[in-house]
Amino acid sequence: MELKDIKAIIDLMKKNSITEFELEEKDSKLRLKRGLSGVASAAQGDDLLQMVPAPVAAPLALPIAPVAAMAPSPTVNSGEIDIKSPMIGTFYRSPSPESASYVEVGTEVNADTVVSIIEAMKVMNEIKAEVKGVITQILVENGKPVEFGQPMFKVRPS
Repeated sequence: MELKDIKAIIDLMKKNSITEFELEEKDSKLRLKRGLSGVASAAQGDDLLQMVPAPVAAPLALPIAPVAAMAPSPTVNSGEIDIKSPMIGTFYRSPSPESASYVEVGTEVNADTVVSIIEAMKVMNEIKAEVKGVITQILVENGKPVEFGQPMFKVRPS
């Protein structure tokens, strides 16, 4: 991906108030995230760059620490684990509008259990629990947008 393409994506993110963007191709991965200051950071492959607007022309690229993999993280108070969205997209609880939901409150899940689908760029991505336990809460309404890292389910580990 060329720098001009990344700049165009950053401009679209600013215009549409998008805070995170992720694109995976055959041999590369691009992840952009805007902070509160409006600064965007980009990851391509294993490298992570911070794109800082310069006063004159092109952004200045500064290397920073690699992004940690998105894994379920325990919540402090309840002992429950959050299943978080690994991408930006539209959250669906079932494979089609006529089908039953993948999981309900009380459903036992394991690491390979599909809990939802996230549609991103016209691609349906199955989201797996990646944890063993029982679903205690469903935090996102069907058909609503989700952000990268947003908790979607709470699981009581077993």
